Amino acid sequence: MQLMRARELVMRHFRPHLHEHDLTDQQWRIIRALMEADAIEIGDLSERCCIHPASLSRILPKLETSGLVSRRSNADDKRRVMVAIAPQGRRLFNSMAPVSEASYAAIVRKLGAKRLQDTYRVLDELIVALGDERSDAPPARPGKTRADGSARG
Repeated sequence: MQLMRARELVMRHFRPHLHEHDLTDQQWRIIRALMEADAIEIGDLSERCCIHPASLSRILPKLETSGLVSRRSNADDKRRVMVAIAPQGRRLFNSMAPVSEASYAAIVRKLGAKRLQDTYRVLDELIVALGDERSDAPPARPGKTRADGSARG
C-alpha cells in the first residue's frame, strides 16, 4: 500500500497537465516509451510501459486515431505489429516535456536530490530482487526512469 500511495502522490504532480491534453497516465507512458525508440513491437512496448498487452491493444487505437502513434505490420513477420510515435505525437511530447520537467523539479525540491536518488536506488534493488518471481515482469532498468516515466539524467 505504501508503494501505491507514493505513486498516487507523485502522479498528482503530473496528472493535471496530462488531463489538459486529454491523456491518461498509460497513454503518456506509451508516448514516452515511443520517444525512445524508432519503432517497437507491441510486446516490448507493453513491458517498457508496464501495461498489460490486452490493455495496450485497447489504448493504441485511440492514440492512432488521434494521430499520436502509428502501427504497421512487422516486415519480417506480418503477425507482429510495430508501433511508432507519429509526428503529431512527437510535437505533443515536445510541448508537454517542459511542464513535466517542472513537475519533476518540484518533487526534487520537496524531497531533495540525494533522497530521491536513494529512493530510485532502493526501488531499483526491489525491482531486481522481485523481478525473477514473475516471467511477465518488465526487466529492471536501473537509473533509467523518473516517477513520470521520463528519462533520469
